[in-house]
Amino acid sequence: MKEILREIGMIARALDSISNIEFKEFDLTKGQYLYLVRICENPGIIQEKLAEMIKVDRTTAARAIQKIELNGFIEKKDDEYNKKIKKLFPTKKGETVFSFIKRENDHSNGVALAGFSESEEETIFHLLQRVRKNIEIDWEFVKKGNKRDY
Repeated sequence: MKEILREIGMIARALDSISNIEFKEFDLTKGQYLYLVRICENPGIIQEKLAEMIKVDRTTAARAIQKIELNGFIEKKDDEYNKKIKKLFPTKKGETVFSFIKRENDHSNGVALAGFSESEEETIFHLLQRVRKNIEIDWEFVKKGNKRDY
């Protein structure tokens, strides 16, 4: 069996390391840029949905959200119907940094896919989506306190 997940992991860690170095000048470290990107793409998202989207537990998400809020990238606003719900929105500073992150992402995609045809890119994309969907089933299962049977 090919070590596909090992390859995916190495790619993810390399790109994460690059991003953490390049975004340090904005005081975005340890993957905090992921939260900012998702909030900019989904203004008004709630913390629980954001954690689910990024595939982290609520505590990890809460810490990252708190840090990017303290750094002025996002703000929390009360839901107009339920004051217990806090919606997350980018600030002007967050939107400015998001445009830089987007350019970096486009560049990294170009580097990663250099030499691939459009058809190959589509194939990779669809195959990786299938892998993610398969993994999400186990992620949901384990997240609820269950143990996988190996």
